[in-house]
Amino acid sequence: MTNPTPVAVRRCYNSFHPVHAAHYFAPEHDDEFEAIGLERGPMAYFAGRAAAFGAVGAGVVAATFYNFNPALVAEKIPRAWTYASPETVLRTRLRIADSCLTRLLGPEALASRAMAEAADLAMAATAGCGRPGRPLYSAHADLPVPESAHMRLWYAATLLREHRGDGHLVALGEAELDGLEALVSHTATGTAWRPQYLQANRGWTAQDWSDAQDRLRDRGLLDTAGELTDAGMELRRALEAETDRLGFAPYALLGAEATKRLTELAGAFTKTVLAGGGLPLREMGKG
Repeated sequence: MTNPTPVAVRRCYNSFHPVHAAHYFAPEHDDEFEAIGLERGPMAYFAGRAAAFGAVGAGVVAATFYNFNPALVAEKIPRAWTYASPETVLRTRLRIADSCLTRLLGPEALASRAMAEAADLAMAATAGCGRPGRPLYSAHADLPVPESAHMRLWYAATLLREHRGDGHLVALGEAELDGLEALVSHTATGTAWRPQYLQANRGWTAQDWSDAQDRLRDRGLLDTAGELTDAGMELRRALEAETDRLGFAPYALLGAEATKRLTELAGAFTKTVLAGGGLPLREMGKG
């Protein structure tokens, strides 16, 4: 079996990630979580993604979500669990994802052979995920596997997303970038993400952002105009390469041909998700 290239692995990840992420931005997300007692916005997001841990405190969420302001996390967690138990939140999250994908993809796609094949391939890839040092992945890997094909694909995408994300945090820690410095340096790469969106979404003030820029300048990673220096660009390239390396195992288990096939299948579903407005690209600055 031939291993896929790092470029092919990243392409595969990008092909299915929106299938997982769309539910965060769906109208069903805040509506359904509000119906079980959670506040709309950050509380719903934190609780929905952290419920796999159980009724944890703010410290666990701040550590594993990394680039959110810990003060924002502490405003919402653990208070969220007084409104809805983690078990209720997990059931609601599945209902949200199911409703979101049904609306965006349609019943025909959900019942298709392509969906079943994509789900099987993505679930097979998750067998290559390791647990050590992967708290968000490990917590979600303990949850039951959904029965329907589209929800199995969503669940597998969730596991692969959290596995890669956990590895990315390892790389950020090795680079000695705190959560906000990671955001600032990321937007300075020229990514389409708007700094204003990420700053507000993660709970940081303009002064927080400016202070982080100053810290990066002190390290020689950012210039006076807020652009990455050569050293800063090299650090970000190294971070992405290390993240790819740490997230490679699931796709190595699949092999090059199966990884390519998953990319094709999931990419078609993602195209439909994006065409249906599944991600607010203009709001995020990506459209």
